[in-house]
Amino acid sequence: MNVENESEHIRQTAPLAERMRPVKLEDLTGQEHLTGAGSILRKAIENNRIPSMILWGPPGTGKTTIANIIAHLTSKKFYTLSAINSGVKDIREAIEDAKMQSGAIVFIDEIHRFNKGQQDALLNAVEKGTITLIGATTENPSFEVNSALLSRCQVFVLRPLNAESLIKMLDKAIKEDIILKTRNIKISEYEALLRFSGGDGRKLLNLLELTVSAAGNGDIVINDTMVMDNLQEKMALYDKSGEQHYDIISAFIKSLRGSDPNGAVYWLARMLEGGEDIKFIARRMVILASEDIGNANPTALVLANTCFDAISKIGNPESRIILSQCAVYLATSPKSNSSYLAIENALATVRDTGDLAVPLAIRNAPTGLMKKMGYGKDYTYAHDFSNNFMAQEYLPKEISNTAFYNPGKNAREDEIRKFLRERWKEKYGY
Repeated sequence: MNVENESEHIRQTAPLAERMRPVKLEDLTGQEHLTGAGSILRKAIENNRIPSMILWGPPGTGKTTIANIIAHLTSKKFYTLSAINSGVKDIREAIEDAKMQSGAIVFIDEIHRFNKGQQDALLNAVEKGTITLIGATTENPSFEVNSALLSRCQVFVLRPLNAESLIKMLDKAIKEDIILKTRNIKISEYEALLRFSGGDGRKLLNLLELTVSAAGNGDIVINDTMVMDNLQEKMALYDKSGEQHYDIISAFIKSLRGSDPNGAVYWLARMLEGGEDIKFIARRMVILASEDIGNANPTALVLANTCFDAISKIGNPESRIILSQCAVYLATSPKSNSSYLAIENALATVRDTGDLAVPLAIRNAPTGLMKKMGYGKDYTYAHDFSNNFMAQEYLPKEISNTAFYNPGKNAREDEIRKFLRERWKEKYGY
């Protein structure tokens, strides 16, 4: 087999997700805020001035793809390391090689799996510019990347793929993939494909390929029943490095949100038996305590944060007790997502309305000129009034009277609603 035929053979036997991996920024779906015209990352890549960066986002959203695109476009030598398989020795060898190349780019997949010693081995080379680091992680880099290393990198956040992006990806694969395009494939129902992919493009394409393979030869019309039947046959045991990792943490979180302590401790046990990182579990509970419980029980966030600190000090096997206590507490707490919805509503308004002017009364006025321009004029100091309150405008006039926060229906937030109604009923309608 000659080289050209061998390359084509490899391409045809690769998984669909790999065959469909974009090779140009404009082909990457769902991350236009990073790769669109005029974006900081796109400009850096086009000008071959790649900064050290951390690509943070859920699985299957394009982190490795962005790194591969940079590898094809950059004039620098490009090294790829996996945090699972590479150690300090591999890092040092890459750095020594880079010194001979007048700089190089080092891509580290799953950089959150590097321990402190491995991350420290990168620090000096990044600081001196010997290497440009690109790290990919599904975990919050504020927790998992050394602060010294993180301070020398730009963090780019990739978003979960929405339904529109996922459908676009499916349709593109059916029309353009070297294998699928030879068959007459139609999708009559998208819901199961979208639901079980969880915003993960790689998982979505793997699921499509699995469904097509199970259908045999000939024309195929894919519906939700076909997808679900194939999923049930292929479900695997918990694998902390595979897709079940995300399915089971999803089941755990949904059990907590659904106030079922029995489901919560079962999925917790599955993760612990599978060797899951206890910090990963605790971190998800900290997020849930704010997102799904919030001000219905503010102590939930305190306990979840204390749980994270405690298991970091105690370690296994005793951490299972602390995790279980916290999980049961969160599951049995009253629930409210009103704070989560408030910030989501506010972010949507910011994106829709842009940079609206700050009302003059609440602007900062550190200079005489600013005071003459009306900055701070007519501002009322709340503590000078009865109940430490005086109504005034805190929003730009274009969105005046917009209520982003709507208290949930629970005892604690009923009190908050009463508090707001006494002060803001006329303005916000509480």
